[in-house]
Amino acid sequence: MSTLQTPTAATLRSAPYALARGLRDPDESPVRRYRTLLLFGAPGSGKGTLGKALGAIPGFYHFACGDVFRNLDMSSPLGREFLHYSSQGLLVPDNITVALWKDSIDGMVSARRFVPERDLLILDGIPRSVEQARIMDDHIIVERVLHLECADLTLMADRLKRRALKENRLDDASDEVIRRRWEVYDHESRPMLAHYGPDRVDQVDALGSPVSVLHDVLGRLISANLA
Repeated sequence: MSTLQTPTAATLRSAPYALARGLRDPDESPVRRYRTLLLFGAPGSGKGTLGKALGAIPGFYHFACGDVFRNLDMSSPLGREFLHYSSQGLLVPDNITVALWKDSIDGMVSARRFVPERDLLILDGIPRSVEQARIMDDHIIVERVLHLECADLTLMADRLKRRALKENRLDDASDEVIRRRWEVYDHESRPMLAHYGPDRVDQVDALGSPVSVLHDVLGRLISANLA
């Protein structure tokens, strides 16, 4: 079993580590909150495709959940926390997942890849649970939730299989894995819609082509003065 090293005093004072531990310095200045658009929907509904299309438009910054782990420094305190759970096949706690996201997005701000004063943040794949959403309420202002609905399960399964084959993740192309992902979504993610409330949730028909879905979404964002 892997073990965690005792954090140094400097590590304990770092914002991401404090977030992961549920700590906050009482003298710390208020946390900056980013204006955000959430892409929401079952696996295969087209969130990634829509997010990339919006992210190519000036004024939007697309950030997918996978970016958190692709950019993770496994030698950092948070990286070691992540490995402690993942190496044992355990779910990474919500507070650590959010801390990893916060560390990564703050890095994008420092690098000027994401400019909050200019860009609307588009989150794709995070938060994934009501608890994550509650933690992230301290860090984002959710302007709208775009709920991509696709009643055609065969179409969604085909999308997931094509992506898995393209990315050489053959295990993810099995019907059993796809069904399990949908079950996890229904159990853990769908309840988030109630957390944000109907006033902020837009139901988007994701059955159409990527261009038609993008056209629909841009129309909604323009009407809401978000584009």
